[in-house]
Formats: sequence, C-alpha cells, structure tokens
Amino acid sequence: MHPYLAVPATVALVWRAYSRNSLTPAGLVVAALTAVVHAIHPWSVFFALLVVFFLAGTAVTKVKHDVKARLTLSSSGSSGGESQRTHIQVLANSAVASVLILLHYRQLLARDKSRTAGEACWPYGEDLLVIGIVRYHPFHQYSQPKCTNISADSNYAAVAADTFSSELGILSKSHPRLLTSWNFRRVPPGTNGGITLWGTLAGFLGASTIALTSVLLLPFCPVGLTSRTGKLFGDNQPGLEGGSGWGLQEKAAWIMAVSVWGGLGSLLDSALGGWFQESVVDARSGKIIEGNGGKKVPLTSSHTKQKGNSSRRVESGIGFLDNNAVNVTMAFTMSVGGMVAAAYVWDLPLSTIFN
Repeated sequence: MHPYLAVPATVALVWRAYSRNSLTPAGLVVAALTAVVHAIHPWSVFFALLVVFFLAGTAVTKVKHDVKARLTLSSSGSSGGESQRTHIQVLANSAVASVLILLHYRQLLARDKSRTAGEACWPYGEDLLVIGIVRYHPFHQYSQPKCTNISADSNYAAVAADTFSSELGILSKSHPRLLTSWNFRRVPPGTNGGITLWGTLAGFLGASTIALTSVLLLPFCPVGLTSRTGKLFGDNQPGLEGGSGWGLQEKAAWIMAVSVWGGLGSLLDSALGGWFQESVVDARSGKIIEGNGGKKVPLTSSHTKQKGNSSRRVESGIGFLDNNAVNVTMAFTMSVGGMVAAAYVWDLPLSTIFN
C-alpha cells in the first residue's frame, strides 16, 4: 500500500479511536502497530478489511448502547455494555490476520519481487500455499499464495460476523437459546453460547460486509487477461469453466462462500464460548456478568468477600478459556479451515501448503 495513503489512513484510524475513547492507551498502540502491519503489504485489500472491520464493529457496538448496558452487568457491579477495548482484545481480533500478512509480505521480499507485487493478479484455484515457492502462471508475471489471501478473508469475515452477532443479537426480542445444551434451553441475554435467529442473521450480515469489500479490492485475474499495454496474453477462461479467470459467477460464488464461512465462524465462537467459557450470572438480578477486557469473571466479588457470601453462579461453560482466548481460537480455526475448504473445492493437495 502506498505510504501517502497508508500514513494518513493509519493516523485517522488511531485518532478516531482516541477521540471516541474506544481503546485504552495500550490498545491504541497495538491498534496502530496492527494498522502498520496491514499497510506495508503492497495490496490495499488487507488494510481496507481492517478499516471496514473497525468502523463497522464500532458502529454496531454503539447501536442502542444504553439498552445493551441495562441487559448485563460488569464484573465490578455496575451496568454492562462495551467499555474501552484493551490491547489484548485488539490482538484477539487481529493477531491471526497480522501474522498471515507478515508471512505473505516476507515471502515477497525473499523473492525480491515486492516491487511488482501490487501488479500481480490472483488466478482462480491455482495454488494453495502459505509459505513456499511462488508458482508462475502463463497469464501474469507470478501468482500469490492463495492460502494467505483466503485465510485473511476468512479471519476477518469470522471476527466481523462474531462482532455483529454479539452486538446486535443481544437486542433480539426473543430469548437466546444455549447452542451447546442438549435441550437448547433458554438463557439470559449475553450468555456465552446463547444464540438467536436475529443474532445469527446479523453475523452473516457482518461477514457479507467483509466479502463485498474483498471482492471490490482483491486483484482477481479477469477473464481474457491483458497486460497494461493492451496485449492479450491468452484466452483466459472463467474459473468455473476450467480456466483461471474471475468472472461474475466466480466473484458471486466468492461473496457467498466468504459470507457463509464468516457466519459459521460466529456459530463456532458461540459453541466454543458455550463449552469452554464460563458464563456467570448475578442471582439477584438474573443478569449475565461481563468480565472487564474480555477476562474471566470471578465467582466472588470484592463486595461479597467482605460479607462472606456470593450471589454469583455459573450459568454455563467450564471456565477453561476467557473471551479473548475464545476469539483467537475461533479466528485461527476459521483461517486454517478456509485453507482446507479451498483445497477441497479446488481439488488441491494440502501438501502444497508446505511445498
């Protein structure tokens, strides 16, 4: 990404987070470093995905914020609602994508082709690589590792879906049902693993925003690829017809696949949260207690310690992971799963990831 675009865009993002008190000081630093990692890649799509995720996620967080604040409690005993995000929370949502982007950029530097990386196009279903030799293609100078592209899109589609589902699903008029319970029992709003139809649809909407952004900015190899001088390299057929070009059908399939995969990531996050993250409820009010900064909620507060009793009880989950660990696990699983799914759909051996 060109510096004259990356620098002001990064400054604008950090300033927006600072002015709206969205992040802690450490969170601002990590967010700035994350933006730099995305910006150094020659393709602008990854930085754009970060921007869309941040802006859209902030927007849905603010939707009926006062209503959501009354539905849950914080671990300190006050009303719930989203507080300032910490550096751990920023990393939980962006670390997987950042690592993939750094690996991709390192690959370009190792082959001394970073100067022309921005001019390369992405052929339909050619390679499945994370780190490896870049394979040449007859219609363009060289191709990029598809696995990195797919993983980054899978990651942001999944985390965007999770954010939309959590922030909008809690506003559903119907009671959430615990995804991991044998009888799909009703649980209080904000319970980890609790899902509603509205929240599930919101998750797919969040993933769709990432899918649409990626389809607009990814450098797809077009059908009948030509050079910048207008010379036709070959009759590049659409990918669904056995070629390597991305026509309207291929791009429509891409949007659908990324949207569905991201929505499934939101459901996976609910499953992981329902099984491995403890949901603690205040017995007096019946409201879920949220941990500060995505941390675990102690079963005994400082106030109840003094009285020698506790009004907190476990609604679901075993307490093996906190919310941040659930988010990282989900993002990693969906990123790796995106590679495996692409290998299956494009009939490519998984060994190409390492070759």
